[in-house]
Amino acid sequence: MRFGNLFKSVLPYMVLYKLFAFIIMPRKNHKKSRDIFVNEAKKLEQNEFKKWFALVTEVNPLLRFFRLNEISTPTLYIMGEQDYMFLPIIRKIVNEHSSASLEVIPNCGHVVNIEQPMVFNQKVIQFLP
Repeated sequence: MRFGNLFKSVLPYMVLYKLFAFIIMPRKNHKKSRDIFVNEAKKLEQNEFKKWFALVTEVNPLLRFFRLNEISTPTLYIMGEQDYMFLPIIRKIVNEHSSASLEVIPNCGHVVNIEQPMVFNQKVIQFLP
């Protein structure tokens, strides 16, 4: 994220998108998710990219806020076991909050609903009252 912040005004935004996609989804089984991510990014203009990038940089502070402030609403996190960027902090949140639960999907990366949509849908349906 720091690299992207430094170079977002110098490098073409699609280069940063592709790099970011590869960083958060580096494995062969993440290719479909990466491709969708990049293809959707092509629809954005550079100023939209900058808005998206600003939003992404706020994710970790937001997760820290959720970790420190428990909510009473039942919350389900569905994460791929290969999501090394967000899974560790979500594990902490779930360990500290009684209303939160975590489903970790094996052999899956950041975008579970694309890599394993049937498993994702099944977990969501089971969670709903």
